[in-house]
Amino acid sequence: MKYDAQDCKLVAKYQLTSTIYDFRLRNEELAAITRPGQFAHILVPGKTLRRPISVCDVEGDIIRVVFEVRGEGTEILSHSETGDIVNIIAPLGNGFDIPEDKRIAFIGGGIGVPPMLYSAKTAGSSCTVINGFRDKSAVILTEDFRKIGCRFIETTDNGSYGIHGFVTSPLEEIIDEIDMICACGPTPMLKNIASLAEKHGKECLVSLEQRMACGVGACLGCAVGIKNEKGELTYKHVCKNGPVFRAEEVIW
Repeated sequence: MKYDAQDCKLVAKYQLTSTIYDFRLRNEELAAITRPGQFAHILVPGKTLRRPISVCDVEGDIIRVVFEVRGEGTEILSHSETGDIVNIIAPLGNGFDIPEDKRIAFIGGGIGVPPMLYSAKTAGSSCTVINGFRDKSAVILTEDFRKIGCRFIETTDNGSYGIHGFVTSPLEEIIDEIDMICACGPTPMLKNIASLAEKHGKECLVSLEQRMACGVGACLGCAVGIKNEKGELTYKHVCKNGPVFRAEEVIW
């Protein structure tokens, strides 16, 4: 695992919605070792604490990150311009272990959708992707997922785009056709997916969203309750031990 901070050149920047930005960062060394589900800890000018942002995709020597403006730090980051140098620590965390011989459903919710792109691309056209959003204005990365050539489903809470409802509805319809689920999104969504997976006896990996400060398990700020092998409560750190955990381990 690499913890050294490195500079990356911001070679392209896109605004996907009123609050969501798409950055393409060039660093050949880091791109070569980044796995699906990992994240980058990004230095924000004028701020001490870095911001953890999931890796959306890797293309050659480019690491792609897609993030939502949620506070002052990400607001400052959103004003970066093409050609700027962005300092990151990456790749961090344990990502998705994607076996070649399983039919996998990748489920993303809201800003949990971006890390599903690289994950689904790694699995290829045999996978299924289900992405859920609040409404049509929040929908992102549709064309990117379509290019994979897999079965692709989109939902919105209010029915303004795609299927009306939550991601669990289409998942339940196709769950007998898959072997494994990988999911990232809000905790209530992950909890419902985990329950559905348990009900149908499906392997399920979840990427947890949690506030992180250090990114390497030193500050203890992102600890979550996890069941150990005896079923007893223990604590692990989302940044170091995760963000991906087996769903049955998580104490919801």
